[in-house]
Amino acid sequence: MKTKEQKKQYISDMTNQFEKSEAVIVTHYQGLTMNQLDDLRAKMRQHGIKFKITNNRITKLALEKTRCKDLSNLFSGPTAVALSEDAITSAKVLTSFSKENENLKILGGIMGTDILDVAGVKNVATLPSIDEARAKIVGILRSPAQKIASILLAPASKIAILALEKSKK
Repeated sequence: MKTKEQKKQYISDMTNQFEKSEAVIVTHYQGLTMNQLDDLRAKMRQHGIKFKITNNRITKLALEKTRCKDLSNLFSGPTAVALSEDAITSAKVLTSFSKENENLKILGGIMGTDILDVAGVKNVATLPSIDEARAKIVGILRSPAQKIASILLAPASKIAILALEKSKK
Protein backbone atom coordinates (compact mmCIF):
# COMPACT_ATOMS: atom_id res chain seq x y z
CA MET A 1 0.00 0.00 0.00
CA LYS A 2 1.38 3.38 -0.99
CA THR A 3 1.53 6.25 1.44
CA LYS A 4 -0.20 9.52 0.63
CA GLU A 5 3.16 11.10 -0.19
CA GLN A 6 4.07 8.24 -2.55
CA LYS A 7 0.72 8.62 -4.32
CA LYS A 8 1.28 12.37 -4.77
CA GLN A 9 4.74 11.67 -6.17
CA TYR A 10 3.33 9.00 -8.54
CA ILE A 11 0.67 11.45 -9.79
CA SER A 12 3.29 14.16 -10.32
CA ASP A 13 5.65 11.78 -12.16
CA MET A 14 2.91 10.38 -14.38
CA THR A 15 1.55 13.86 -15.18
CA ASN A 16 5.04 14.93 -16.30
CA GLN A 17 5.51 11.80 -18.39
CA PHE A 18 2.12 12.19 -20.09
CA GLU A 19 2.88 15.82 -20.90
CA LYS A 20 6.40 15.14 -22.21
CA SER A 21 5.47 12.15 -24.36
CA GLU A 22 4.48 12.69 -27.97
CA ALA A 23 2.76 9.30 -27.99
CA VAL A 24 0.94 7.35 -25.29
CA ILE A 25 -0.38 3.87 -26.08
CA VAL A 26 -2.54 2.02 -23.55
CA THR A 27 -2.48 -1.79 -23.34
CA HIS A 28 -3.80 -4.69 -21.28
CA TYR A 29 -1.13 -7.19 -20.32
CA GLN A 30 -3.19 -9.84 -18.48
CA GLY A 31 -1.83 -13.32 -19.14
CA LEU A 32 1.72 -12.27 -20.00
CA THR A 33 4.43 -13.95 -17.97
CA MET A 34 7.16 -11.95 -16.25
CA ASN A 35 9.63 -13.16 -18.89
CA GLN A 36 7.36 -11.88 -21.66
CA LEU A 37 6.94 -8.53 -19.89
CA ASP A 38 10.72 -8.26 -19.41
CA ASP A 39 11.22 -9.10 -23.10
CA LEU A 40 8.71 -6.41 -24.13
CA ARG A 41 10.31 -3.84 -21.83
CA ALA A 42 13.75 -4.65 -23.27
CA LYS A 43 12.47 -4.17 -26.84
CA MET A 44 10.84 -0.89 -25.85
CA ARG A 45 13.95 0.33 -24.03
CA GLN A 46 16.07 -0.27 -27.16
CA HIS A 47 13.98 2.41 -28.88
CA GLY A 48 13.84 4.81 -25.94
CA ILE A 49 10.25 3.93 -25.05
CA LYS A 50 9.03 3.63 -21.46
CA PHE A 51 6.59 0.81 -20.72
CA LYS A 52 4.94 1.20 -17.32
CA ILE A 53 2.38 -0.90 -15.51
CA THR A 54 -0.07 1.57 -14.03
CA ASN A 55 -2.19 1.98 -10.95
CA ASN A 56 -5.46 2.83 -12.70
CA ARG A 57 -7.18 4.94 -10.07
CA ILE A 58 -4.14 7.11 -9.40
CA THR A 59 -3.21 7.28 -13.10
CA LYS A 60 -6.68 8.64 -13.88
CA LEU A 61 -5.97 11.45 -11.40
CA ALA A 62 -2.70 12.19 -13.20
CA LEU A 63 -4.48 12.20 -16.58
CA GLU A 64 -7.00 14.85 -15.51
CA LYS A 65 -4.41 17.61 -15.78
CA THR A 66 -2.98 16.61 -19.18
CA ARG A 67 -3.87 16.57 -22.86
CA CYS A 68 -4.32 12.78 -22.47
CA LYS A 69 -7.40 13.09 -20.24
CA ASP A 70 -9.61 11.53 -22.94
CA LEU A 71 -7.74 8.22 -22.44
CA SER A 72 -8.94 7.79 -18.83
CA ASN A 73 -11.78 5.45 -19.88
CA LEU A 74 -9.14 2.94 -21.12
CA PHE A 75 -7.68 2.54 -17.63
CA SER A 76 -9.50 -0.44 -16.19
CA GLY A 77 -8.12 -3.89 -15.55
CA PRO A 78 -4.42 -4.79 -15.84
CA THR A 79 -3.21 -1.72 -17.71
CA ALA A 80 0.21 -0.63 -18.92
CA VAL A 81 1.24 2.38 -20.99
CA ALA A 82 3.95 2.98 -23.56
CA LEU A 83 5.31 6.52 -23.39
CA SER A 84 7.57 7.79 -26.17
CA GLU A 85 8.63 10.62 -28.42
CA ASP A 86 8.18 8.44 -31.52
CA ALA A 87 4.61 7.21 -32.00
CA ILE A 88 5.44 5.14 -35.04
CA THR A 89 8.18 3.10 -33.38
CA SER A 90 6.16 2.44 -30.22
CA ALA A 91 3.13 1.40 -32.31
CA LYS A 92 5.34 -0.92 -34.41
CA VAL A 93 6.95 -2.58 -31.38
CA LEU A 94 3.63 -3.07 -29.57
CA THR A 95 1.80 -4.29 -32.66
CA SER A 96 4.47 -6.84 -33.55
CA PHE A 97 4.69 -8.03 -29.95
CA SER A 98 0.90 -8.39 -29.73
CA LYS A 99 0.94 -10.55 -32.88
CA GLU A 100 3.42 -12.89 -31.19
CA ASN A 101 1.66 -12.79 -27.79
CA GLU A 102 -2.11 -12.53 -28.00
CA ASN A 103 -2.28 -11.72 -24.27
CA LEU A 104 -1.03 -8.19 -24.97
CA LYS A 105 -4.06 -6.19 -26.09
CA ILE A 106 -3.69 -2.69 -27.50
CA LEU A 107 -6.59 -0.52 -26.32
CA GLY A 108 -5.81 2.83 -27.95
CA GLY A 109 -3.68 5.87 -27.43
CA ILE A 110 -2.83 9.40 -28.33
CA MET A 111 -0.37 10.78 -30.86
CA GLY A 112 0.21 14.49 -30.49
CA THR A 113 -3.35 15.70 -29.97
CA ASP A 114 -5.03 12.92 -31.96
CA ILE A 115 -6.87 10.18 -30.06
CA LEU A 116 -6.28 6.74 -31.60
CA ASP A 117 -8.41 3.62 -31.31
CA VAL A 118 -6.98 0.12 -31.84
CA ALA A 119 -7.23 0.46 -35.63
CA GLY A 120 -5.57 3.87 -35.46
CA VAL A 121 -2.61 2.47 -33.55
CA LYS A 122 -2.27 -0.38 -36.06
CA ASN A 123 -2.42 2.12 -38.95
CA VAL A 124 0.34 4.21 -37.34
CA ALA A 125 2.40 1.00 -37.05
CA THR A 126 2.32 0.61 -40.85
CA LEU A 127 3.84 4.06 -41.45
CA PRO A 128 7.57 4.26 -42.16
CA SER A 129 9.70 5.36 -39.24
CA ILE A 130 11.57 8.66 -39.42
CA ASP A 131 14.80 6.91 -40.41
CA GLU A 132 13.02 4.85 -43.10
CA ALA A 133 11.36 8.00 -44.49
CA ARG A 134 14.70 9.82 -44.57
CA ALA A 135 16.33 6.89 -46.40
CA LYS A 136 13.56 6.93 -49.03
CA ILE A 137 13.92 10.68 -49.55
CA VAL A 138 17.70 10.41 -49.90
CA GLY A 139 17.21 7.57 -52.41
CA ILE A 140 14.81 9.67 -54.44
CA LEU A 141 17.11 12.68 -54.38
CA ARG A 142 20.20 10.66 -55.28
CA SER A 143 18.59 8.87 -58.22
CA PRO A 144 18.49 11.83 -60.66
CA ALA A 145 21.97 12.89 -59.59
CA GLN A 146 23.33 9.43 -60.40
CA LYS A 147 21.73 9.53 -63.85
CA ILE A 148 23.24 12.95 -64.60
CA ALA A 149 26.64 11.81 -63.36
CA SER A 150 26.55 8.67 -65.52
CA ILE A 151 25.66 10.75 -68.59
CA LEU A 152 28.46 13.21 -67.87
CA LEU A 153 30.95 10.39 -67.43
CA ALA A 154 29.85 8.59 -70.60
CA PRO A 155 32.08 8.75 -73.65
CA ALA A 156 31.36 11.55 -76.11
CA SER A 157 29.94 9.10 -78.66
CA LYS A 158 27.22 8.01 -76.25
CA ILE A 159 26.33 11.63 -75.54
CA ALA A 160 26.08 12.29 -79.28
CA ILE A 161 23.81 9.27 -79.73
CA LEU A 162 21.67 10.40 -76.81
CA ALA A 163 21.42 13.93 -78.20
CA LEU A 164 20.46 12.55 -81.63
CA GLU A 165 17.72 10.39 -80.10
CA LYS A 166 16.38 13.30 -78.07
CA SER A 167 16.30 15.56 -81.15
CA LYS A 168 14.21 12.99 -83.07
CA LYS A 169 11.47 13.20 -80.45
